[in-house]
Amino acid sequence: MRQMEKFLSIAQETALEAGRVIMEVYRTGDFGETHKPDESPLTRADSLSHSTITRLLGKTGLPVLSEEGKDIEYHTRKDWTLFWLIDPLDGTKEFIARNGEFTINIALVQRNIAIAGVVHAPCLDRLYTGSRESGVYRMEKGNSTRLAPLAERRNYHDLVQQEALRVIASRSHLSEDTAKFIARLRYCNLVQAGSALKFTSLVEGQADLYPRFSPSMEWDTAAAHAILNASGRGVYWVDGQSELLYNKPNLINPWFIAF
Repeated sequence: MRQMEKFLSIAQETALEAGRVIMEVYRTGDFGETHKPDESPLTRADSLSHSTITRLLGKTGLPVLSEEGKDIEYHTRKDWTLFWLIDPLDGTKEFIARNGEFTINIALVQRNIAIAGVVHAPCLDRLYTGSRESGVYRMEKGNSTRLAPLAERRNYHDLVQQEALRVIASRSHLSEDTAKFIARLRYCNLVQAGSALKFTSLVEGQADLYPRFSPSMEWDTAAAHAILNASGRGVYWVDGQSELLYNKPNLINPWFIAF
């Protein structure tokens, strides 16, 4: 427990410092935007956050796998028993659109399971942190609130038959397959949001289901996945049964449903 508290404390302080760096860029409006080979955007804030996080987490002595430093071969990382998996700026499109819906995601992964996570939304001055040992907390504007876990885990097949289901989906990555899945549900209320804030809506009890039937990467989900597990929820393959695993040879996630 003490070690977990130590790691989460370090992750929280790291996320807050990265948030300060990102907000400095955000306020200037000079993002230095470029594009990666896959045409996804990259800004100065992504790079500065990556440098800040890897420097601070490096003091723990654990390996760090980051979106902006992902070219670590599987033969090197397959033997990692404990490591950090991070997204220095999740929701770069939202950052560029200046709608505030971007996060910093820091996960602690043990072999292939995310065991602790921090999700920080600097523009909202809101941070979520959690593990099974510590429970889940929301820290907002200087106040810390413990978020109670679900009394019991809900059955996926019963959940999708529910009327007035509250579904949250991606603002920037709503694929045709995801839209078709949502259309097959009984009457539902659809809300869209960016970055890992979709997962935190589940943690807060503001949404019931988050389907993602389009590509995503391990660093997009790991931190929030750990927090969801600590709150009695999870991130599953489309069968609603098997949870996502991490540090795979290929870092692309399968299609998933979080609830």
